[in-house]
Amino acid sequence: MALIDLAQAAGRTPARTLWTREEARRIYDLPFADLMFEAQTVHRRNFDPNRVQMSKLLSIKTGGCPEDCGYCSQSARMPGEKLKASKLMEVERVIAEAQKAKEGGATRYCMGAAWRSPKDRDMDMVVAMVEGVKGLGMETCMTLGMLTPQQALQLKEAGLDYYNHNLDTSERYYSEIITTRTFADRLETLDNVRSAGMKVCAGGILGMGETVDDRIDMLVTLANMDEAPESVPINMLIPIPGTKLENAETIDALDFIRTIALARIMMPESHVRLSAGRTEMSDETQALCFLAGANSIFCGETLLTADNPGEDHDTKLFRRLGIEPEELDPLA
Repeated sequence: MALIDLAQAAGRTPARTLWTREEARRIYDLPFADLMFEAQTVHRRNFDPNRVQMSKLLSIKTGGCPEDCGYCSQSARMPGEKLKASKLMEVERVIAEAQKAKEGGATRYCMGAAWRSPKDRDMDMVVAMVEGVKGLGMETCMTLGMLTPQQALQLKEAGLDYYNHNLDTSERYYSEIITTRTFADRLETLDNVRSAGMKVCAGGILGMGETVDDRIDMLVTLANMDEAPESVPINMLIPIPGTKLENAETIDALDFIRTIALARIMMPESHVRLSAGRTEMSDETQALCFLAGANSIFCGETLLTADNPGEDHDTKLFRRLGIEPEELDPLA
């Protein structure tokens, strides 16, 4: 496929022909300079290339999760020393933390709980958190595990803008990482979220032993949804001691950047978030990720339970790259 054809394909509307693995693989395998040119062309067509969305993530309930996700220290099934389970955080504290995040430049506030799915008895507090953070004028996002249609509607009515539920990897490789829920379960929750009228945040984790085709298949699944996710987090695995994947081989930086570029080309209007793993990336790798079309990061020093570069480092890097934080659209 010629480069001009790729650019035209990348700019197609949501009604475009569905992506195939073969089409996506041809783009992924382009010479690096050509791939970056295509990704940057698509990015500039849809976003300001010198602005990056700043999000903040807070764990509102940590540890004790009954799932067996091989990458997660919050799993109660983890073979190593387990993280102590906490209670659901108080609503007032969540709102106070959100206010601090807003003062630090964050425009989206994400709240995560280590649940398989929320219990109905917890929904009143969760709803109050959404309402409180929304009242600060911030975009709201939650990740609480699987949702029923009714729970999704409750969150929508409370004002939740985004719901995060990552696919993690391809359908083929999924059972190598998680056995306590299926790939179809993930898709069902995303359907419930979309049917309730919320925006979808869904992506995956790279470096778990998957193949390049697994990464591409994950992106094909996301891009071929009736509506592509508005937010696509791409995580680099943080091998946490005691987890199943503690000895996983680190993904090559250029392979990671290629995946970012492919996500940008396949989902032109989505925010592509450079998520977990930034502490292990050089400034040069992050710069190439932004050039490849990443335009969202988590700010702050922690991501749930993992380390994250602090605001000072991000501020310095942004200054060196001429990047400014994205402002919240009051009409969005």
